[in-house]
Amino acid sequence: MRLAGWAAYDQEDHGLAQRYLIQALRLARAGSDGALSAEIMAAMSHQATYVGRPGDAVDLARAARIAARAAGLGTLESECHMVEAHGHAARRDETACSSALNAAERAFDRAEPGERPVWLAYFDQSYMSAKTAHCFRELGDNARTAHFAEKSLTMSVGYQRGRAFNLSLLASALAPADPREAVRIGIGALNIAVDLASRRSLSYLRDLRYRLRPFNDLTEVAEFRQRVLDLTRRG
Repeated sequence: MRLAGWAAYDQEDHGLAQRYLIQALRLARAGSDGALSAEIMAAMSHQATYVGRPGDAVDLARAARIAARAAGLGTLESECHMVEAHGHAARRDETACSSALNAAERAFDRAEPGERPVWLAYFDQSYMSAKTAHCFRELGDNARTAHFAEKSLTMSVGYQRGRAFNLSLLASALAPADPREAVRIGIGALNIAVDLASRRSLSYLRDLRYRLRPFNDLTEVAEFRQRVLDLTRRG
């Protein structure tokens, strides 16, 4: 159910995703699996920020954090702080965002080696960098968005969907100051997205295309924006 929820979220079928995640949470609670319950609530927080409900995202993240702490998993608690930070950033609350990011780092640092469940294997420093970059994008800080988005690219080779997201994120942060470099990086995201069945990856590219609009007089920008348009129309 949890994975089905993520799959629906990636296709931007948010109603279906929410139903799957709620059912997954019920099953986890019925099985007295507090750690998995926290992970599912963190996923629900992630989605809430994406669909423009940052208040709900913060509430879900805090509930997830309580469950994660009770489960005694520092890595999971760190993830909950990260999604809370993203919710705060989406509300333009820089102080609360910074506090949650710092708490995420502390929780991650005190996590015990080998404590991470298999379903949390994706959560590492690269993932944290990507989430931090998203926070700074919400806060309008392109320099720090670019810094952390670049750090996120050390992620595992096999996670192509995440790499497409993070390349688009980096390119969008660079676009105002260096549109040519943004295009160069954006082409990498585009080339990955062509082979993905991911509406969310297309949304990242649409955002990049929009941010490059002021530079459409540059040939490489105009060509890239057209390629993105062609791909997103097919998607």
